[in-house]
Amino acid sequence: MESPCVACCRLNEEKICVGCYRHMDEIVDWRKKTPEDYQQIAIRIEQRKAAARNQGETVPMTEAEWKAARARNALKLISGGSQ
Repeated sequence: MESPCVACCRLNEEKICVGCYRHMDEIVDWRKKTPEDYQQIAIRIEQRKAAARNQGETVPMTEAEWKAARARNALKLISGGSQ
């Protein structure tokens, strides 16, 4: 399974990444997890995201949003910042 990392790594007090909502223990050795592990982690990620939204916490940008913002910034640099 592809990592849910969105390149916004920062752990909160509970050791949950505020970018991808994985616990530190779920992040370590990601590529060595079993399909069952991935499934359980995906469920916990969705639960954590829902709890964050219900508490009014911000929701991190998705990888697609990050890539789009990066592309917009690249266009600004190419055009000399006029966009």
